Amino acid sequence: MRRTGEESAESSRIMLGLLDAVEQDRAQSQRLLASELGIALGLVNAYLKRCVKKGLLKVRGAPARRYAYYLTPQGFAEKSRLTVEYLSYSFGFFRQAKTDCSELFRVAKARGVSRIVMVGMSDLAEIATLCAIEQAITIVGLVQSDAQQSQFIGLPVFSDFNAVSAPFDCVLITDVNNAREACEAAVAHFGVERVLVPGLLRVRIRQQGGTAE
Repeated sequence: MRRTGEESAESSRIMLGLLDAVEQDRAQSQRLLASELGIALGLVNAYLKRCVKKGLLKVRGAPARRYAYYLTPQGFAEKSRLTVEYLSYSFGFFRQAKTDCSELFRVAKARGVSRIVMVGMSDLAEIATLCAIEQAITIVGLVQSDAQQSQFIGLPVFSDFNAVSAPFDCVLITDVNNAREACEAAVAHFGVERVLVPGLLRVRIRQQGGTAE
C-alpha cells in the first residue's frame, strides 16, 4: 500500500518530538517519551535505535539501569531540518486537502448531496468539516471502528455505518492510514456513486466491481 504524505509527516513529527525531548531532558524515560509523543513504548525504542544508528544521538549509561541520550551535532542539524520539513508539509497538506474537499463537495452539492458521513478521524476530517461549512453541506457524523471517544471535533462518532441513525447521502473517506480498505468497505455498503475520496489519498475506485487500488 502506498504511503501517504500524512504518514511521512507523522514519522517526521515523532522524530522531531523525540529529538526535541532528548535535548530538553537527556535522561527522560522511554515510557514518559511514549506518553508525551502519544505513541507505543516499543515505537519509542525503535525510533531511539534508529536515531543512534543514524548518528543523531549518542547513548550513555545512567543510574537505575536507565540510559541518557545526547544530541550530536548531526542531531541538532537534523532537528532543524525536520522542523522546516514538518511545517512545510503541514501548510502544503492543508492547502491540498482544502482544494480536494472543496471540489468534491461542490460537485456533490450539484448532484443534490447535502448530508455526508466521514470515515476516519484525522486532520483531513477536520479540514473537510471546515470545507463542508463553506459549501453548506452537513456532516452528520464520523465512523471509526476502534474509536475510544464518542465525539470528534463536535461530531458524533460511530463504530460502523449501521450505528449512524441520521440519514445521509454520501460517505467521505478521511482515513489517511487505511484509505484503500476504508474505501472498499464503503463501496461495498453503498456503491461507487455514494463514496467520495479526496485526491491526496491516492486511492482510485474502479467502476467495475467497485474495488479500490
